[in-house]
Amino acid sequence: MTKPRRMYAAAIAVAATAAALTGASTAASANAPNCAGPVSDTWINVTVDGVRNGNGLMAVTLYADEPRKFLVKKGSMYVGRVDATAPETKMCLFVPKPGVYALAVYHDEDSSRNIKRSGVLGLPEEGFGFSNNPPTIASIPSFRSVRLNISKTGLSTRIHLKYP
Repeated sequence: MTKPRRMYAAAIAVAATAAALTGASTAASANAPNCAGPVSDTWINVTVDGVRNGNGLMAVTLYADEPRKFLVKKGSMYVGRVDATAPETKMCLFVPKPGVYALAVYHDEDSSRNIKRSGVLGLPEEGFGFSNNPPTIASIPSFRSVRLNISKTGLSTRIHLKYP
């Protein structure tokens, strides 16, 4: 084997070892290189529209199909964040495997990594939205109304932000 071939083989071996150590899937990283969350072979493309400005971050929170954990402290699987862009922000979010999930989104305009709330009721001060875009006029949506079936990789969803 010539020297360039050995170097190429060594580079392939290093890349394969790094992928194995980080848990990265070659197919996942090749097809969804900019997804947020723990790497898996399943992801969803999320477009958030109605974004009023490009300040801060857009946070997309993934919830498992467990109603009792929806919107409760430490109830989410994880939060993916990207820089906000107006009038819409696009991102990709890894999900553990095909299944039913719920998404909650908020525009973290001050990049605090927490949604700002006001008053006794704790109403959001920043833009927010949910998968399936349920009405949120009088209260938070039911878990049933935000359930999203992610049956295969590469699906897309659109979430409309509402600002107080």
